[in-house]
Formats: sequence, structure tokens, C-alpha cells
Amino acid sequence: MALHRRHGRPTGTPAEEQPEPPPLVLRPTGPTDAHATDAHAAALAHALLAAERGYPVFPLTRNKLPALRSPHRGHPEVPPCRGECGRLGHGVHDASTDPLAVRRMFAAAPWATGYGLACGRPPHHLIGLDLDTKHGADGLTALRFLAEQHGFPIPPTVTVRTPSGGRHLWLTGPPSPVIANSAGRLAPGIDIRGAGGYLVGPGSLTVHGHYALAPDTPKRPAVVPAALLALLTTPPPSARHERPPGIPPQPAAALVRFVRASPAGQRNARLFWAACRADESGLGQELAARLTEAARHTGLSAQEARATIASAARHRQGQVQGGGERGSP
Repeated sequence: MALHRRHGRPTGTPAEEQPEPPPLVLRPTGPTDAHATDAHAAALAHALLAAERGYPVFPLTRNKLPALRSPHRGHPEVPPCRGECGRLGHGVHDASTDPLAVRRMFAAAPWATGYGLACGRPPHHLIGLDLDTKHGADGLTALRFLAEQHGFPIPPTVTVRTPSGGRHLWLTGPPSPVIANSAGRLAPGIDIRGAGGYLVGPGSLTVHGHYALAPDTPKRPAVVPAALLALLTTPPPSARHERPPGIPPQPAAALVRFVRASPAGQRNARLFWAACRADESGLGQELAARLTEAARHTGLSAQEARATIASAARHRQGQVQGGGERGSP
């Protein structure tokens, strides 16, 4: 395969000649179109590697949307076509592990600078945990709370860092039951990517920056813990009090235990998160004293604990006045 050159130097390397994709580094000099070409080539290389490992992939734009437009624009199919027509442009339904199909999609979308991994598809039946850190949410802390509350471990697994400071955890699930997509159903800051959904793959470039594997990440995704799988397949309990959409009630005793179990380095973060969840459940004032005592048990002073709880109350009040909790994009 011939290499494209600019000013006498190669701008891409065939994936079959290179066992690992190159790091996605954009040079600060040179024409913008050259940067886009480099990003496209890097995304293709990473996508081919993912496909080789059994993950169905398809190209994405810098806005994390499918790069190929639907062939049915203006003439919607009933029922909706999911690729049965044989043409490209069906989003996640185009995802493939066939390297020729992947190259064909990227060739049809030279503007693509990223790729998506289809969840819920064999052989991995990938489940994605999108742990966000925006709008006052803390997805990782929320997941730790769920793990302690329901007694399941958070296994070491493939972890992708997002440009916003969040992370994606990859888990493998069984062929059934089907895991649905959801936003904030388990807890604020936790979005689930299941059947019909996709994750932005590491090595992708978006308008906000790069997606990259976390250091020392395992090579294979871990199996989803049974207790977490049960949470993902059980309908959420109906809320007895009105609360922002996507915010489930948080048991008071579980919040107190979560704060009491805070390890060094997480004491303030856990207390702040628990105080926010208490406010969302209408228990802010009622639990303030118990949360303060739990924080003192971890080594925080009463003054530090009260200041953190007051900060959480102000934060929640600002969210309410500003329109409530917002979901992750």
C-alpha cells in the first residue's frame, strides 16, 4: 500500500505494518487540512486495532456523531432501516469488525476524526459506564457508593479518559438480558451504554480534545459484577417525592455509611457528594448532623465537615435556581 506524503514525509502508516497505533499527536504548525488528515489516519488506525480485537466500530465526527449521513434523508423508511438496504449511513448499525468494511466507511467519511464502538454486540457484549464530572455530578464517586451499598467490587477494567475529565469503564456482559441505554438512572453522573448505544473509542479526536486509554489499563474488559448487572436490568423504584429527572432517592443510612468508609484522599469528595444527594432527596437538614459525625469519624474536623456540607447546599441551590440537574451530553 502506497503512503501519502507531504513535504517528503509520510503522514500515515498501513495498519497491517504496525502492531500498535501511533499516539494521537497533532503538530501545532502546518495547514489545518494536514492536521485533519493526520487525525483521520490515526482514528482509522485505532479503529482497525479495535476491530481486530472483536469490537464493532464505525467512524465519528468531531462532535461524536456518526460521520456518514443516512441514505434515507427525506424518505424515512417504515419500519426504520438498520442497514438492511446495504448502503452506509445507519450509524451504530453500520459498526463492523471486518477491516475492509471499516476502511470503506472511513474512505467514505474523510472528515471523520474518531470512531465509535458498538455496545451490546458479540463477542464482548460491551457495557459502557460513562462516569461524568460535569454539572456537579461525580460519576466515579456515585459508582463507589453503589458498590458499597450493594456489595459488589469495581473490577480493574479497560478505562478511557475523556476530554472533560470523566472516564469510560468497559465491562463485558452476557448475551441476555439486554442492557438498555440510560442517563442518570443508577445515580447522577452515571450513564449506561448498552444495546444500540456506543462509546467513543480511545484515539479519537473531538472538538473538546482526545479520548485516551488510562495508564496501566487492562487489555481486556472485566466481566460485569452480578450485583451491578442486577441493578442494570431491574426497573428503578418509583420516587415518592418529586425530584429532578434521573435522580433516584438515596437511602439515608447508606449515605452515612458511605461517608464513614471514606479512605484518605476521598473524605471531602465523598462528603460533598453525599450532602448533595441528601439535598436532592429532601433530607439535607435532617442528615447534616449525621453526615458531620460520619466525616469526623474519618478524621475531618467538625468545622471542615460543616463547611463542606454548607458548600454542597449552596451548590444544589444554585442548580435549582439555574434550572436543575442537567444530563451528560
